[in-house]
Amino acid sequence: MNDDERLRRWRLVLGGGEADGTGRALAGTDAAMDGTLAALYGERNGGQGRGGRDRSAGLGASAPSVARWLGDIRTYFPGPVVQVMQRDAIDRLGLSTLLLEPEMLEAVEADVHLVGTLLSLNKAMPDATRETARAVVRKVVDDLEKRLATRTRATLTGALDRSARVSRPRHRDIDWDRTVRANLKNYLPEYRTVVPERLIGFGRAAQSVKKDVVLCIDQSGSMAASVVYASVFGAVLASMRSIATRLVVFDTAVVDLTDQLDDPVDVLFGTQLGGGTDINRALAYCQSQITRPADTVVVLISDLYEGGIRDEMLKRVAAMKASGVQFVALLALSDEGAPAYDREHAAALAALGAPAFACTPDLFPEVMAAAIEKRPLPIPDMVTHQ
Repeated sequence: MNDDERLRRWRLVLGGGEADGTGRALAGTDAAMDGTLAALYGERNGGQGRGGRDRSAGLGASAPSVARWLGDIRTYFPGPVVQVMQRDAIDRLGLSTLLLEPEMLEAVEADVHLVGTLLSLNKAMPDATRETARAVVRKVVDDLEKRLATRTRATLTGALDRSARVSRPRHRDIDWDRTVRANLKNYLPEYRTVVPERLIGFGRAAQSVKKDVVLCIDQSGSMAASVVYASVFGAVLASMRSIATRLVVFDTAVVDLTDQLDDPVDVLFGTQLGGGTDINRALAYCQSQITRPADTVVVLISDLYEGGIRDEMLKRVAAMKASGVQFVALLALSDEGAPAYDREHAAALAALGAPAFACTPDLFPEVMAAAIEKRPLPIPDMVTHQ
């Protein structure tokens, strides 16, 4: 990178003014790009470090001016940067209410965070905007499903087959890794080989239900991205014949959305982001729906800030685990890592053998496969409570 290009980039970062030290003037596309940055990050809009002077640019309060700005940033910046700037505009400039206008929704770059914002505004959304909002949510959900569905189905189908091993497998169905480990005592040093007295094979997939999965999702405001991803995964799991999936969302009330799992958009619009949290009540409902504990996986997705009865919540988890339920506690199901969470409750769950950790969407199929096979969960290194 030459010196001229370096000065240009620093000028765009610093925002101009005598204090930026670059002495560089902008023209043409660079000047227009600087204007879009100033409208959001300039001093009048709460920005810091962009030249230190009160800049005249701004987004204003009208939908047309914001829509024009959204079009500008899509012209000058790549998609991931556009999504960050949109998020900043919503957070810093209080533009949430403008998202209730159709022309605004048609201008935005749709992503998981935008869907979360729309869901939080769902109850205030006018009828004229609702169909546009559903179209925006549908686009994001369809993209996520294309990205996640194939790998999830393949990973879990393999886990289900392995969990139904047979003792007299045909040669092509032998699980050689497990067969060798099971027969290490029969190692013959002189021949440097293992004599397999017992063959372990992969079971053939059956059409009947093999596992029950209960997704129990905290719909408090901080869990918006997790709600989106969990709804998509719930729909994917529900499409698998060998898994019976139940999806439950909760705040201080509990809502069972299982009958809407054929369409994750319906699930999302059935949630109500925000409000309090009663994990104990939600787990009590989930516990009441369990009929085959040894073949059930319960996934709690929550930041663990409990507004209900803490001791009862922990007793329920202990009781489910004692009955044979595989219990998974996720602090988040998103790409952002662990949010703020109740560390005391996380430690208490870990003491019960249910470590709480943040999970990315890409890792979730592996977590579910491990739970189905009743083996240790693939917990990321950054987890605090194990």
